[in-house]
Amino acid sequence: MVVLSTLVAVSGSYVFGTAVGYSSPAQTGIMDDLGLIVAKYSLFGSILTIGAMMGAIVSGQIADYIGRRGTMGFSEIFCLAGWLAIAFSKGAWWLDLGRLLVGCGMGLLSYVVPIYIAEITPKNLRGGFTTVHQLMICCGVSLTYLIGAFVKWRTLALIGKLPCSCPVFLSFEGSFIIRLLLFFFNLGTILCLVQLLGLFFSPESPRWLAKIGQKKECEAAIQHLRGQNADITPEATEIRVNFGLQMSMRI
Repeated sequence: MVVLSTLVAVSGSYVFGTAVGYSSPAQTGIMDDLGLIVAKYSLFGSILTIGAMMGAIVSGQIADYIGRRGTMGFSEIFCLAGWLAIAFSKGAWWLDLGRLLVGCGMGLLSYVVPIYIAEITPKNLRGGFTTVHQLMICCGVSLTYLIGAFVKWRTLALIGKLPCSCPVFLSFEGSFIIRLLLFFFNLGTILCLVQLLGLFFSPESPRWLAKIGQKKECEAAIQHLRGQNADITPEATEIRVNFGLQMSMRI
């Protein structure tokens, strides 16, 4: 269950990478289709970081208030709304709004994904599992660069987020290898929705549950992550002791 929960979480990391890599391959198409000058497109490219800053500022408070799973789902709603605004935009205003929304989702994901992974994995696997977050970001950037060389910018925005990108593969006129690559991306880039659905089946962070005083739910989450036959007593005790120490230090 730890592996599956980690894969669900790092789906958001891939979404992060697609947002970072989008502006470069889409530049020529957006500027030609919407008649943007360089200054307006520069705003579109850079406003992502403003949104990410806004998301990052409140990410800790939101993750503590609604939980790690809730924060990841909340961030993906921002990302989906932003990508749809970009894909169907008719002017610079919608482009910038969509890019800002995606940036807000990125800011939330950049904090909550590695936190969630670190809190659900055993100590001996924690370092290796958390590195998958960075790996998936790099994969998202690289694959968006590559697919952007073959499709239009509106299609690229939809491919990054929606399962309706599958018909794009069927209608794309190109070599078999290129179509095969597009099919691969269509399988891999619906991860935004995969995360939203997968979060319903992933357990909440045991440490967050302990933090809000839900002892039974904390132990149930640990048991779910480690397996029904695993002895969770030492880990559950450690989490409660660490949380108690943190509370005493605050006092």
